[in-house]
Amino acid sequence: MLIEHLIDLGEDEAMASLSIGDLDSFYRAARAKFDADEAFAERSRARVVALQAGDPETRRLWSVLVNESVAYFAEVYAKLDITLAPGDVVGESYYNSMLDDVVADLEKAGLLVESGGALCVFPPGFTNRDGDPLPLIVQKRDEGYGYAATDLAAVRDRVSTLHGDELLYVVGAPQAQHLEMVYAVARLAGWLPEHIRCEHVAFGNVLGPDRKMFKTRSGETVKLVALLDEATERAYSALRERQSNLDDAERHHLATQIARAAIKYADLSTERQRDYIFDLDRMIAFEGDTGPYLQYAHARIRSIFRRLNAPWDPDSARFALANETERSLALGLVAFPEAFELAFAALQPHRLCVYLFDLAQRFTSFYEACPVLSSEGAQRDERLGLCELTSRTLSLGLSLLGIEAPEQM
Repeated sequence: MLIEHLIDLGEDEAMASLSIGDLDSFYRAARAKFDADEAFAERSRARVVALQAGDPETRRLWSVLVNESVAYFAEVYAKLDITLAPGDVVGESYYNSMLDDVVADLEKAGLLVESGGALCVFPPGFTNRDGDPLPLIVQKRDEGYGYAATDLAAVRDRVSTLHGDELLYVVGAPQAQHLEMVYAVARLAGWLPEHIRCEHVAFGNVLGPDRKMFKTRSGETVKLVALLDEATERAYSALRERQSNLDDAERHHLATQIARAAIKYADLSTERQRDYIFDLDRMIAFEGDTGPYLQYAHARIRSIFRRLNAPWDPDSARFALANETERSLALGLVAFPEAFELAFAALQPHRLCVYLFDLAQRFTSFYEACPVLSSEGAQRDERLGLCELTSRTLSLGLSLLGIEAPEQM
């Protein structure tokens, strides 16, 4: 569809509109044309077959589109401080050369069934609303391949070539049945042994204040880069209003860290299968269950150590935990390994977020009840030790969520 639209426009004209900002508009124009023009739709379907067959000109045009998308992804990753690079991208077309072998192996295994001119597998246990067996279409009647074929090829390659023993698919919840059928067929074919974990890490939708899919006022999809830029601007403005000894460059850097934390934490702190409402005002706030609040909690602790009037040895701390809030904070600290293990095993990062927010609140209660710098002797060492351990735990927990813990805010 996109390649055919590129051809219709002419490559020079199309490339003028294929900036990162307009790539979405280019796709929507191609989609509208596909839905309205049957001839264009047929040409687009034929173009997919040509691409999967390795036609040189089709592959060249396809690479134009892919490179533009990868460039946009790289910009998003850089703004989010994510280490994925263009070299890590393995797109659907990577598996084109393997698709014929997928069909051949399924046929040898006696799993393929012709249905309506298409080649399908009917994995046991999957039925439609009428109770009829549900097919996974491997090769369409025009001899092209859909997502099922490339997904099966990917499973086989990841197990046999990459030797993966844990395959996690971070894909929207509506694809649950498709992926379950792919896993079932891969296991029937012997490509996915039982000892290998293959799991759909489903996630919900991002909604606007009206509880509909999050879009701009004009109805367009909101771009993550634009959201990050806006969050950074808001964080910078908020920091300018605060009294601090940060220079402008440091303030810009800190605003970037806060913006990343706001958006990442908002996404990760919600149980991933659930939809959530995107509210940038709430996300960027320094109060409440937000990324900036946890960053501020960490920075607040570090400020205690900047105010020390003499060197302090962490090994000097001994923990009597005579105060109730001291005990509560200590119990929160020793719960970190279990909280992490539960979040990791269940692939539920929101559980770690819940733990970190609770820890920050425990520290606040402790700090309000137990003077630190004004205490003396062993009690001062003990309370400084609790501060140090809380600081380390918050920093480690945030880093596991891909969030930086600034020393000063």
